[in-house]
Amino acid sequence: MRPKTTALQNRPLAALPRTLIGTALAGALALTAFQASADLSSRFIDEDGDMVADSPTEASQWVDPDTLVFAYTPVEDPSVYAEVWAGFLEHMEETTGKRVQFFPVQSNSAQLEAMRAGRLHVAGFNTGGVPVAVNCSGFVPFTMMAAEDGSFGYEMEIITYPDSGIDTVEDLEGRNLAFTSETSNSGYRAPSALLRSEYGLESGEHFEAAFSGSHDNSILGVVNKDYDAAAIANSVARRMISRGVVNEGDYDVIYTSDTFPTTAYGHVYNLHPELVEKVQDAFFSYDWEGSALQAEFANSGEAQFIPITYRENWEVIRTIAEANGVTYDCD
Repeated sequence: MRPKTTALQNRPLAALPRTLIGTALAGALALTAFQASADLSSRFIDEDGDMVADSPTEASQWVDPDTLVFAYTPVEDPSVYAEVWAGFLEHMEETTGKRVQFFPVQSNSAQLEAMRAGRLHVAGFNTGGVPVAVNCSGFVPFTMMAAEDGSFGYEMEIITYPDSGIDTVEDLEGRNLAFTSETSNSGYRAPSALLRSEYGLESGEHFEAAFSGSHDNSILGVVNKDYDAAAIANSVARRMISRGVVNEGDYDVIYTSDTFPTTAYGHVYNLHPELVEKVQDAFFSYDWEGSALQAEFANSGEAQFIPITYRENWEVIRTIAEANGVTYDCD
């Protein structure tokens, strides 16, 4: 991979601030209020002002299933991640006393609807999908993966295949660019704000947009020359390289952003409070050493689960969403 344009300055992940807005994106967000307000569905109440749905006050409204259903954010081959998460889910079964089932979702919308409909209890939602999940599905994020030193995050990259004739972001004009889905931060919202504000490039006017459905699909689409370029999360690319799905020389990087928070893990708002405590304990007490989870996510620099809050850690993502005119019509 040959980096062409970058907002990073060759800094290691551990040295990166936790919630940076890149220089280019800062221009895109200059006129946007940095403190975004909650936009919860009318189904939910937020008495404590933490921007996520409160647990119901009536015990009769709590959900205490015999089987907890867990879903990881959509990927190109869900069966791979069923194996990656198997050991962790066994640990969750021991911690909660519940059977835990892996639910292989095929799209962001399917994952959101499953939690909204009460069929999904614990999940990892992709960065850009977290606000939608919070506001429309009652998702309560409480943790994400981090490096051993507590640093976390990933970068948005715009990639192309070698000898595509695309050497800079400006060269995207007249070509096609793959996004993942409209709820994705690095796969749609962040690059859209960047291209519009810094380069004057609008989808449908200056380049043709396609939606692949996942970062895996976008990366493979570029490697196979189905797409001229794609906006991706580089953490996904690193994991695909480590598994031998693609090689480093299969694509070139023409832009790299600063760091964003990564996948958030949490539970549905009406899960029984005692069960919530056990679910949280399952994440924070998990021993990564020698696990399939460690083998998979070490390639992204991740080695533990750390506590987070939606209000603090997703502020930059809410701001990017506002810059793109995103609203939530959950009802």
